[in-house]
Amino acid sequence: MKSLFTFLAFVITIQMAQAQFPGPGSDGQGRQRTATETNAVANPAPKGNAKITGYVIDSAATQAVAFANIALFNKATNKIIDGAVADEKGKFTMKGLAAGDYKIQISFVGFINKTIDDIKIKKGDDLDLGVIKLTPQMKMLQEVTVTGQKALIEEKVDRLVFNAEKDLTSKGGDASDVLKKVPMLTVDLDGNVSLRGSSNIRVLINNKPSTIMASSVADALKQIPADMIKTVEVITSPSAKYDAEGSGGIINIITKKTTLEGLTLNVDSGVGNRSSNLGLNGNYRKGKLGVSLSGFGRAFYNPSSGSLTQSTLQGGSTITTKQSTDAQDNGLFGQYTLGLDYDLAKNQSLSASARFGVRNFKRDQTQATSIFADDALTSTALRGINSQDLSNSVDLNIDYLHTFKPQQEWSISTQYSQNNLTNNFTSDLLGTGNDILSRQKNINLNTNKEFTVQTDYTTPLRKNQLLEFGVKGIFRQVNSNYEYLAATGNSSIYYNDATRPAGLLNYQQNVAAGYLSYTYTTDNKYTFKIGSRYEYTSITANDANSTISIPDYSNLVPSINVSKTFAGTTLKAAYNRRIQRPGLQQLNPNFNAANPQDIRIGNPNLSPELTDNFELGASTNINKTYINASLFARQTNNSISQIRVLSDTLSGALITTYQNIGKQQNYGANVFANIFITPKWSLNGGVDLLHTYLEGQAQSLSGTSYTTSNSGFVVSGRIMTSLSLTNGWGIQGFGFFRGPQIQLQGSQSGFRMYSLGIKKDLPNQKGSIGIAAENFMTNGFVIATNLNSETFKQTSENKIYNSSVKLTFSYKIGKMSFSSPKKTKSVSNDDVKGDGGGDNSGGGQAAPASGGNSGNRPR
Repeated sequence: MKSLFTFLAFVITIQMAQAQFPGPGSDGQGRQRTATETNAVANPAPKGNAKITGYVIDSAATQAVAFANIALFNKATNKIIDGAVADEKGKFTMKGLAAGDYKIQISFVGFINKTIDDIKIKKGDDLDLGVIKLTPQMKMLQEVTVTGQKALIEEKVDRLVFNAEKDLTSKGGDASDVLKKVPMLTVDLDGNVSLRGSSNIRVLINNKPSTIMASSVADALKQIPADMIKTVEVITSPSAKYDAEGSGGIINIITKKTTLEGLTLNVDSGVGNRSSNLGLNGNYRKGKLGVSLSGFGRAFYNPSSGSLTQSTLQGGSTITTKQSTDAQDNGLFGQYTLGLDYDLAKNQSLSASARFGVRNFKRDQTQATSIFADDALTSTALRGINSQDLSNSVDLNIDYLHTFKPQQEWSISTQYSQNNLTNNFTSDLLGTGNDILSRQKNINLNTNKEFTVQTDYTTPLRKNQLLEFGVKGIFRQVNSNYEYLAATGNSSIYYNDATRPAGLLNYQQNVAAGYLSYTYTTDNKYTFKIGSRYEYTSITANDANSTISIPDYSNLVPSINVSKTFAGTTLKAAYNRRIQRPGLQQLNPNFNAANPQDIRIGNPNLSPELTDNFELGASTNINKTYINASLFARQTNNSISQIRVLSDTLSGALITTYQNIGKQQNYGANVFANIFITPKWSLNGGVDLLHTYLEGQAQSLSGTSYTTSNSGFVVSGRIMTSLSLTNGWGIQGFGFFRGPQIQLQGSQSGFRMYSLGIKKDLPNQKGSIGIAAENFMTNGFVIATNLNSETFKQTSENKIYNSSVKLTFSYKIGKMSFSSPKKTKSVSNDDVKGDGGGDNSGGGQAAPASGGNSGNRPR
């Protein structure tokens, strides 16, 4: 067997040498000549007993160039007569050589070829060439004309990969700006993300979770700079290796990782009329050690306005509420990361990271309210509301990876994550002269802690089979403390509000999981990936007065993925079962009455929902066009749904909460195409068609519950074009539309957006400057939400001011050289439901005009 491997390595080396060194073995145009055309390898080397050895290293990084190619030429005939491949330490040996005059050529991708002439070998010589240094090919980018672009979409058995590095219009923005361009995803104007119409998704960052996602995916995405995103993976049919949570699927954001040696510093900045950003990214790598330190901050400042009309039937009267709101939103989002990785040995690595995040969202608004009883004005109120949605988070990871051989590896991963949230508001009741008549304050402090430990083992079974298994434990603790305070007049002295006593929630959740996954690829290119995951969840909870009884539960979650590739076409079929545990926003029992007519409260008694997913897909390349199409169906039972009920007063107020009372059915289709019109000009776009059926509970006039339902089609689409010009110029345009959304008790109007970006690379690829504009031909637009039942009707309108222009600048500082990227494993928690707003019908719900703490902003 060893002799066979040696022979194959010898043949591969000769073929690669012929391809890289035009001459007797090549026509110089990339076409290999046949044995008839050249005798380059027809005559084997004369046998002898001499030997040549040497070591190949990177001249800049002073480390081995593993698997470099070495070709031995007869100097007189210039024909290849022998070859070798360096090992992992860069060492190579050629034995059995006859006396003579030779030359050697050493090559490897990313380095300049090196030739050693005048090698004279005598009979029986052992010639040691010592250390041979290859020079990194640093300047080739300035001399090569690009004739093609990296594929925008990559297709794998269980996911679709979107390469985001070429996005110009998102530069200076955040992750939500990138996700708008990804097929199958929809990002609404508040940043809420849905996948094929479902907002029940899990978002990972480099395969890692974060507690910031448990409170608000939309806000968490604002902490991730668009410039640092390399790819976005859309996993529509997760395998058993992934946590069972995320009924709609998983979005995995892969950030750019350095593969450079030395010390570098990247600066990215942008200034615009709606937001500004500044990012710094430093890396130091030397030998076995790598250190990275990065920071990103983004500030936004944007006005908003809206209106609300709400009618309720109470006590035999129709209570009508009319509100108008003018607000100013200000926010500061930041993320700071320190990472370390170290090679313990050639097949063992240790990595650690600490990520800190901050989110400060503040809204100052003036809210005017008029209340009518049977069309007669009964009261008016003018309020000044200041709301604060503040958080700070930390994620600590330590990961160990032992690689035994290709595809055989064992890993241990640990993570501690904590997110501290402050959701406060102060409401001042104003008189006719804007004097303060009374004050009200809600203080809500939340903490979400997680500790995770997992171990995974992967091993090949023969050349076409792969076995994966592992176990995992997640230990969560959620705490919420809240109280209401009141003050008389303009006093700054607050006292406890007796009508709304303080409360708390202590919620502990432990998840024990194990999985087994098997992948088999046949000779005729069928790939089967099957597996199952078992999860056992135990919960203990209590409020200020008593223990909340929540039973433990277990789930067996199967997954099947099948694909077939032939003639450039890939067909896929998949089935999986998913669960969706309630998130912090759904559980939090804080009675949020920033708007006394539109009250929000969570439900700590929620249980998880179960979803069955089916998918059929096909992708193919036709000349310069890539096409991807899929059909899918999704059935969710015990759905966590928003319900709206009347308050127990005659004020006409509505209370919005969550219950496991729903059923949701979705089916639809996606079509996406990418066309290379020329090697430098690409056009891509797609259309998504979704039919939604929602079923849940509503309140009747008599106060009892009844079953209600709603259904309809939702159409959305996107188009993007990119053009690379000479002298480092690039242009990109993007457009998106989404039709009206279906909700359990109504609908929400659609919206559209567009953007245009221009970029100019600086000399030597050291940086770039650019300008990006979004919705620059309009001054915003209105999103309307209409809800109705037997007991109420509600119409809200939000004016969205999202026209913006931004100048961007980036620059790289430091000395760099190539090195191999480090391979690591890490914790991946993807099992908690974030708040997408709405009725889980996809896309989320726009913030009502009333909101100090609006419905789509989790609390």
